[in-house]
Amino acid sequence: MTEAMVEPSNDEALWRFSLAFYARMGVPEALIALQDRAGCDVNLMLFALWLGVSGRSRLTKKGLEIADRIARPIRTSVVEPLRALRRRLKPDPDADVQRLREGIKALELAAEKVIQDRLGRTAQPPLCDTDPAARAAAAYANLALYLGPKMAGSSEAGTIAQALDLFVRG
Repeated sequence: MTEAMVEPSNDEALWRFSLAFYARMGVPEALIALQDRAGCDVNLMLFALWLGVSGRSRLTKKGLEIADRIARPIRTSVVEPLRALRRRLKPDPDADVQRLREGIKALELAAEKVIQDRLGRTAQPPLCDTDPAARAAAAYANLALYLGPKMAGSSEAGTIAQALDLFVRG
């Protein structure tokens, strides 16, 4: 069997989805706004979306609690402090400081990948091949559960829903 024929592991599949979906127009801004304004975790939002898009599952409150328990230690002790430092250094005009800032950004991204690897390993294999609309609906339901009723109606959630619809259609 060639490498191209091997199905990626769940942790790698989640990371690939996250990179591809995050690259969609408006998605980074929407996710970061939800993170900064509402205290949401970008990795948990991407995990929730991926579970639905990939046909793996609809999230439950208990599933969200488990995912948060998995993500929280690295998020609070590594990702958030690195993000705060990176943001603090952004306006500094010193080229050496900016090179250091890029290194901090790389560490932050590596820590987020560790979180996603751990989250991905908890996922079940895809349940079935559902049509794109059903997968998009499951993904959005997962996101809405994570965001809660107030934030699920936000403009950022609407931007994510539009990008999701286009994403699943290919």
